[in-house]
Amino acid sequence: MVNYRYLGNSGLKVSEITYGNWVTHGSQVENDAAIKTVHAALDAGITTFDTADVYANTAAETVLGEALKGQRRESLEIFTKVYFPTGPKGPNDTGLSRKHIRDSVHGSLQRLGTDYIDLYQAHRFDYETPLEETFGAFADLVHQGKVLYIGVSEWTAEQLREGHALAKDLGIQLVSNQPQYSALWRVIEGKVVPTSAELGISQIVWSPMAQGVLSGKYLPGQPVPEGSRATDEKSGANFIKRFLNDEVLTAVQNLKPIAADHGLSMPQLAIAWVLQNPNVAAALVGASRPEQLADTVKASGVVLEAEAMTAIDQALAGVVVDDPAGTYEVSPKTRVV
Repeated sequence: MVNYRYLGNSGLKVSEITYGNWVTHGSQVENDAAIKTVHAALDAGITTFDTADVYANTAAETVLGEALKGQRRESLEIFTKVYFPTGPKGPNDTGLSRKHIRDSVHGSLQRLGTDYIDLYQAHRFDYETPLEETFGAFADLVHQGKVLYIGVSEWTAEQLREGHALAKDLGIQLVSNQPQYSALWRVIEGKVVPTSAELGISQIVWSPMAQGVLSGKYLPGQPVPEGSRATDEKSGANFIKRFLNDEVLTAVQNLKPIAADHGLSMPQLAIAWVLQNPNVAAALVGASRPEQLADTVKASGVVLEAEAMTAIDQALAGVVVDDPAGTYEVSPKTRVV
């Protein structure tokens, strides 16, 4: 079963393995299979589910809402996000303006089949909207009871600090950031993590397996497996490209004996690695089949001693991306349309 951690400086506990449906529901996986996988997550003790209105252009939220129908709402933590364009993609169908936030949250609530969202996240930083406007809209939703906590995704250390101050002034809690983080992609460690730890903000990390590369299934000098994420433009193929070179793939193969020595599969080792960071509240995992979850949830509660962490660093020496400048390149300088 899955362990639980507090989300930021709040009293909310979340499952440290959190189910995310970015590249599966509404696109890659048929609805019946998606629902079975969500039920497998519940059976494994996962209570926290993360989605976004933009995933499959709102279809992912609809599928998740259907999959969770009939469950005790008080026993679940449902997360979603706002920023990217949905619908007909008109001039106000994107960003973090008061109008787009208001319209988006009502759509999300309807699709998810709930009257409140546990964590509502700014999917990116919006350079075209005053932060005061964004957090004023978030505060209204919290005070109306439609949202319990506020989070963000891929914000820089400076943006987190400014957002945290505004949230405090408005009487709401900014409790989380959702960045990419894995043993191969560590750009948050230099600035974002220390700032977040100071402010009481947790990380909910996506792609802990580096888009599947840390599973070890991609081999140097070999074509990518048929049907894998690297071949599917709908399921993050663009994100995995940065890792698909022989230097990285050779280094990843060096992790296999480390995983074996600890009685772990490669995916379990990758997820356990991110969970060793005390600022990480949860690792987001997806699945296209229920049996995939049976493997990954076993990473919960695994303790990797200092010797193992050092061995992982040595195995990946030279291929890890850890420049904090990478955190400044994620949010677009103009709204996505």
